[in-house]
Amino acid sequence: MAVNNERAGSTPLIERRSIDYIPEAERHGRLFSQFTLWMGANLQITAIVTGALAVVLGGDVFWSLIGLLIGQLLGGGVMALHAAQGPKLGLPQMISSRVQFGVYGAAIPIVLVCLMYLGFTATGTVLSGQALGQLFGVSDSVGILIFASVIVLVTVLGYRVIHWIGRVASVIGVIAFVFLFWRLMSQTDVGALLQIRHFSWSSFLLAVSLAASWQIAFGPYVADYSRYLPSATSSVKTFFAAGAGSVIGAQVAMILGVFAAASANGQFAGHEVAYIVGLGGTGATAALLYFSIAFGKVTISTLNSYCSFMCIATIISGFKGHLTVTRMQRLVFVLFIVGAATLIALLGQHSFLGAFKSFILFLLAFFTPWSAINLVDYYCITRERYDVPALADPNGRYGRWNLLGISVYVFGVLVQLPFISTKFYTGPLVAALGDVDISWIIGLVLPAAVYYFCAKKWHSAVPDQLILPVEQNSVVQAKTSGTGRAAAQA
Repeated sequence: MAVNNERAGSTPLIERRSIDYIPEAERHGRLFSQFTLWMGANLQITAIVTGALAVVLGGDVFWSLIGLLIGQLLGGGVMALHAAQGPKLGLPQMISSRVQFGVYGAAIPIVLVCLMYLGFTATGTVLSGQALGQLFGVSDSVGILIFASVIVLVTVLGYRVIHWIGRVASVIGVIAFVFLFWRLMSQTDVGALLQIRHFSWSSFLLAVSLAASWQIAFGPYVADYSRYLPSATSSVKTFFAAGAGSVIGAQVAMILGVFAAASANGQFAGHEVAYIVGLGGTGATAALLYFSIAFGKVTISTLNSYCSFMCIATIISGFKGHLTVTRMQRLVFVLFIVGAATLIALLGQHSFLGAFKSFILFLLAFFTPWSAINLVDYYCITRERYDVPALADPNGRYGRWNLLGISVYVFGVLVQLPFISTKFYTGPLVAALGDVDISWIIGLVLPAAVYYFCAKKWHSAVPDQLILPVEQNSVVQAKTSGTGRAAAQA
């Protein structure tokens, strides 16, 4: 632990690494930071709104809470399996997709992931702009611009600052949520709300889908925030630290959203931030709550922007053939990403709630097949035996394009289309299923099964063990890498 703290203390405030491998000598941090980061990322207003959607769109309180919990556990398990890859590989999540899709082919899901996180950043910025507008007495648009400036700064600073903010956000979030729950309980007959039960499969599965999609959407970047942990960190402990923080934080926030929407008498939609703050009071109390909402959004919005930066850098590096990104390039990427998200937020701030519901459900069609392929390959096919140096070499072990991974991914997206139910698109089988959207279940199970059986038969050569880059300043790691290369040459 002393060595770990010494490493952390010597690490510069501004992150110098980007999508490149994190050497063992630079590894630092504790598992508890994974818990606080993901709890802080989930104790925020967008999670409250997501939970509220289960009631706003027709569900009752009792079955919505159960459906949300089931969705948290299912989606949180998928998310946490991705988190466990970080310490072992020392790489951002999407770089590892080159094993399944090829060095060039990985750009296909990464482009879609990048676009989706732009949308997430934009929707979070809308709510944060509302909070800052009320806090400082300015328009929502000015609040959006203030929030965007903060996100640029934190994203440029990088990993250590993000984790620090996650710890602070978790403390502020717990205090704010305890207060809001106390106020809600004193103003609302919660028992009466729980007694109103009218079960419907469509509403129940909508609640499951809302929570599952919320958790699964973290999959493409959760390992970005565990990759600095020492490689000897237990995968099981990483799984539970990240998963528990995310599931507990999201479920608490969504429970508040469910009760708030159920007791709002139709006043919640369109006034989400103002209604939640109104539960707590006025004056100085309201100002503190507006601050807590804005600060809570800093964590998740920074995660989304950081991931988008990683995705763009991954795409470019795949075609350039190396994994380094300069600080100036980092700044340019971040300004572009946050600028685009801010523009979307300014243009779409007045039609937020309906668009957000459709967005988070439709994006599952692109997240779930990638997640299924990546997890099946890592845990069942290669079994953690990656050739990390080859991930930067289009002529290496993984090649430019992996037709197997790409084909199964396209299949995974297409097979969901008959089952999707959103404002953007409704599949032909949705009505026959009672207007229930089960596309995310199809998108997880079928691509996972197809990829497993095909990869077992046609997968390219797998190393005998994990092969890591040579580390000049780490004797232990150099020996490990040397052993890996010898095994590969044998």
